[in-house]
Amino acid sequence: MHFSKIIKKINENDIKRAQLGLGHSYSRYKCAADVNRQDKPIMQSIALIEQMDKDINTFCMRLKEWFAWHFPELTKLCNDNAIYAKLVQLFSATRDNVTDEFHAEIAAVCMDEERATQIIEAAKISMGMDMNESDSLQVLKWAERVVELINFRESLINYLRDRMNAVAPNLQALIGEIVGSKLIAHAGGLTNLSKYPASTIQILGAEKALFRALKTKGKTPKYGLIFNSTFIGRAGLKNKGKISRYLANKCAIASRVDCFSVDPTPKFGEALKDQVEERLKFLASGTKPRKNKEAMDEVLKELKADGLFYGDKVQVAKEHQSDAEESDDVDMKTDSKKKAKKVADSDDEESDDVAEKKRDKKNKDKKDKKDKKDKKDKKSKKAKESSDEEESDSEVEKSKKKDKKRQKK
Repeated sequence: MHFSKIIKKINENDIKRAQLGLGHSYSRYKCAADVNRQDKPIMQSIALIEQMDKDINTFCMRLKEWFAWHFPELTKLCNDNAIYAKLVQLFSATRDNVTDEFHAEIAAVCMDEERATQIIEAAKISMGMDMNESDSLQVLKWAERVVELINFRESLINYLRDRMNAVAPNLQALIGEIVGSKLIAHAGGLTNLSKYPASTIQILGAEKALFRALKTKGKTPKYGLIFNSTFIGRAGLKNKGKISRYLANKCAIASRVDCFSVDPTPKFGEALKDQVEERLKFLASGTKPRKNKEAMDEVLKELKADGLFYGDKVQVAKEHQSDAEESDDVDMKTDSKKKAKKVADSDDEESDDVAEKKRDKKNKDKKDKKDKKDKKDKKSKKAKESSDEEESDSEVEKSKKKDKKRQKK
């Protein structure tokens, strides 16, 4: 604040510019050194996919309402929005083009030959109204735009799958790329997700229900975003809470492995997924599952066999470096001999220094003990003298009192 007053050559405007430049450089550094920079594309892509799902749903509903005036039977025969939009594009938005010649193409879009024949027969006896060329052209353009959005969403899902395979392969192998990316986006990054306990991951996404239950003293939610995984849907009503808790525990392990490993592989996630499958069988039929230690030991053995795990107790074979190791051993032996001589000389010198230090300490301790004894003796003498004086004073007073009593008598 007072820098401009101390140095006259600098104005307040110059200081403001310097502060602004410092803030910009600091923000650039923070963005460049961000730990979660690999998670940002995942968070943005899953947010875009969720938004596109809503938009595609509303656009397809509008397309159905618009084209149903011309061909109302198609809405009952085709329930899928993506297939409906592709069929409208294939028909060029007119039912006159729905003929036997397009049977193979309709079957390829619908992936069902019986449904293709039903659509062709329904077009022959349709009760819809006729449309002009201009109206059908607008419907066709809208159908093409919806199909483009659907294709872009599919390509975006493929991109998300690739990014999840590179950033969090174990989490993807455990619960899939959609649910895993939702967990990462809701937590604010993979590092934040790895720091969460399993109980937080279990109800992640159900914060409103949790606080409502705490406020009204009701039952807390059993699951949040994890509910979208297939494991909870396959479990029974009584076992949904147990499976969600078990799955959240495995998600916490997978996220920590992905976050803190240098070269993450999906083998841990696959093993954790097998454990969840075994837990489902245990709750359904009672077959005993494996322990977590056994499952992790099997994965570590596979990684050791592939050469991807280098622990303290792992011996890695290096046959091609045998000659170099022999030469290194010879050099190490010569160096060890020289070091042993130096250490012996230094040990002799250190032993002499240690002996002298011990002597000095003993002499100091003796002097300190003598000084303490002298001080104690002086204090004890003073205490005795003071006690003797007090006793003599008390005897003199007693004698005086006796003399006074005698004189009175």
